[in-house]
Amino acid sequence: MKIRVVSSKEEIENVDESEEIVHMAFRPSNTDIFSLVMRCPNLKALHIPSSYKRTISSSAKMFLEMQGISLLEGDVWGHRKDINEYSEVSRNVYNRIKDLRENNLSDEEIVDKMVKETRLSTDFIQFLMKQQESQDTQKAASTK
Repeated sequence: MKIRVVSSKEEIENVDESEEIVHMAFRPSNTDIFSLVMRCPNLKALHIPSSYKRTISSSAKMFLEMQGISLLEGDVWGHRKDINEYSEVSRNVYNRIKDLRENNLSDEEIVDKMVKETRLSTDFIQFLMKQQESQDTQKAASTK
C-alpha cells in the first residue's frame, strides 16, 4: 500500500485525485484537510504525526468521520521525500498479519505484536487489518 506524503500546503493542489491514503507531514488546518478531501474523492485515510493529531479540531474530525475517512496517527519513519513522494507499507506486514490470524491470535494480540515489530501506530495497524479483511471478503465473494 502506497502512502502519499504531503510536506506542505502548496503540495495539496498537486496530489493525484486517486490517492487513498495521504500522510500530512505538516500541521494541517481545517482548510487544508477540506482541500485535500475535495481533491481526493477516494481518500480512505489521513495519516498525521501524533503531535499534530492532538491539534486537529473537533469539527475537522467530525468532517472526516462524516466522509468515512479514518484519521490515523503516525510517522513515515526513514522516508526521504526528496527521493520519492510515496512511502510504502511492505507486503511483509500484510503477510505477517495473515500468519498471526492463521495462528488464531485475537485482533488485540495481533495489533500488539505488529506495533512492536513494525513501529507503526495502533490505529494504523487496525486500519491495515480492516483493509485486508475487506479485500479478503471481496475476493471470497467474487469466487462464488
